[in-house]
Amino acid sequence: MKTFAMLLTLSALSCSTGAIAQTSMDPIESYCATMGEEDHFASDGYRLQDAAAIIRQDRANFHAFGKQDPSDEDDSTFGSKANRARLEAMLKRGSLSRADARAILNGTPDVCVDVYEDYINVFVN
Repeated sequence: MKTFAMLLTLSALSCSTGAIAQTSMDPIESYCATMGEEDHFASDGYRLQDAAAIIRQDRANFHAFGKQDPSDEDDSTFGSKANRARLEAMLKRGSLSRADARAILNGTPDVCVDVYEDYINVFVN
């Protein structure tokens, strides 16, 4: 009986450890980039009014249009147009503080992006 109780305890511990490991996943990748002046404008010239749209335009400029700020880093996720189309939804499931969103909208800060399977976390560096 004592052995059975010990096995139950070990089983419960391994299940809870697995749950912790699943919630503290590492990002698939991370990159940093400057949200430059050109990133604040859509490809057809209108000014973007949303931080997520600016981040998306930065990746379009980097991957599709060859418009890179000197400190922009490459990423393997947003090279595809389909993944760039998902970026704004991924940010809604992730995090970007209001202060950092304002900094992106009103300036040209350097940001870092942690990319996970279904979401991204963005912070001004």
